[in-house]
Amino acid sequence: MRHVEARAGAYADSVTLMQVTAQAQAIPGVQAALVAMATDLNLGLLADLGLQPPDRAGPNDMLVAVQADDGESLATALAAVDNALRSRPADQAGAAEQPPRTTFSAARRAGTGLALISVPGQFAFIEAVDALDAGCDVMIFSDNVPVEEEVWLKDRAAERGLLVMGPDCGTAIVAGIGLGFSHSVPAGPIGLVAASGTGAQQVVCLLDAAGCGVSAVLGVGGRDLSAAVGGRSARAALAALDADPATELIVLLSKPPAERVAAELREYAATLATPVQFALIGSGQPDLTAATEAALRATGQQVPAWPVWPAAGDAAPPAGRAGTGALRGLFAGGTLCDEAMVIAAERLGPVYSNTPLRPQWRLDPRGPADPRGSRGSRGSSESVASDQSGPWHIMIDFGDDELTAGRPHPMIDHRLRLDRLAAEAADPATAVIMLDVVLGHAAHPDPAAEIAPTITAAHAARAASAASAAGFGTELAVVVSLIGASSDPQGLTAQATALAAAGAHVFASNAQAARFACGLVGGIGGTI
Repeated sequence: MRHVEARAGAYADSVTLMQVTAQAQAIPGVQAALVAMATDLNLGLLADLGLQPPDRAGPNDMLVAVQADDGESLATALAAVDNALRSRPADQAGAAEQPPRTTFSAARRAGTGLALISVPGQFAFIEAVDALDAGCDVMIFSDNVPVEEEVWLKDRAAERGLLVMGPDCGTAIVAGIGLGFSHSVPAGPIGLVAASGTGAQQVVCLLDAAGCGVSAVLGVGGRDLSAAVGGRSARAALAALDADPATELIVLLSKPPAERVAAELREYAATLATPVQFALIGSGQPDLTAATEAALRATGQQVPAWPVWPAAGDAAPPAGRAGTGALRGLFAGGTLCDEAMVIAAERLGPVYSNTPLRPQWRLDPRGPADPRGSRGSRGSSESVASDQSGPWHIMIDFGDDELTAGRPHPMIDHRLRLDRLAAEAADPATAVIMLDVVLGHAAHPDPAAEIAPTITAAHAARAASAASAAGFGTELAVVVSLIGASSDPQGLTAQATALAAAGAHVFASNAQAARFACGLVGGIGGTI
């Protein structure tokens, strides 16, 4: 049963549409669903599903497409879509006045402030220009924005004394309000400048576990510290927090940056009145947990023991249990993936990825687990494998632009990762599977409800295979880094308890989780 329609003039932001799509896909009997604006990209995705787009559908129309096993499932899914779209706060506000049709007219009506842009990447530039011209700071949640447009916008903002956060800025906290994927935490003395969404979430959640809040979290986009962008927004964000009397310490954190850009920002930070601590992911650099501990000490606060929830049935770390098989990391957060890869590469050797630490470790995430058979983008399979002498350790960033184009982010929709988890667990070479679970506003409302059964099934399948085939591989271990704050709507403790009951070793610290996983793979026991 198939249903495809274009709703003329209907609109919702991309986060809302991703959540509605995920709700429809979760209906039993639904094979596929797509609720999205009818852009060329999304019309192409519709064709990939084998569905014919409606006549004359355009980017100002909303696509609603569902493919289901039967009429009842189809009707249930369409009702879920309608209910989700109807429940949006904007639709409950009434139609006393016509809503503004452009960003500029909205700013003119409401006054200047912060404009949050969440539209398909090809349309984000013009909306951001509109917001800057209206005198607004801008947060661009959208990804897939060309880097030359990012540079132009940030130069335009600098001319006007404004800040551009993003593109691909997934997390911010401004004036106590969380934006994008974020958390509700108390005010505190530490301000973050973050070229990393999940990296910022990790630090915020660790600070929350220590009883410490934040003055602000200013995301600047994952490319800001690249050579092409040159730290343009990081510099502006540092200046903004330096001028904030509530900020006693600034932490600048980033995915692996361009060395020259990092050096220039260190020089600039030294000129500010507020001390700046750097947390730049990379070999020889402190991990995010260590950086958080340093920030707590610098502001005179105690460093707690970070929460750990042992897997059901394990009173102590399972020393040597997993043997010397392969480590597989399945991540929703790019910076969490980077941090885990840095730790694993130092302990285990090469880690292959779609976002690798070294070019020769590049892996096609859609290819097979063995990099020798992957369609890597760098040279022949022999060159990809030239520095590999042991198990093939792999970590995939499922939140990378390549894997999120036209589909919900993996913090909302876990299906790709869960399919991969089941496949990796079925591989006898896999000893440890590591994954992150990120809580907070806009994320999946109950991730453990979907992930825990898959973990349980993976353990059961491995045990059955071991019982039926002597010497089958190694025992499987699952390690989870759970990124959540105490007030998150999903319930931090409830999520941790459910994952641990399914047989996962759960850590609040991603770095501790990575070290534990490496210890299991190395046969020396789970150590952190």
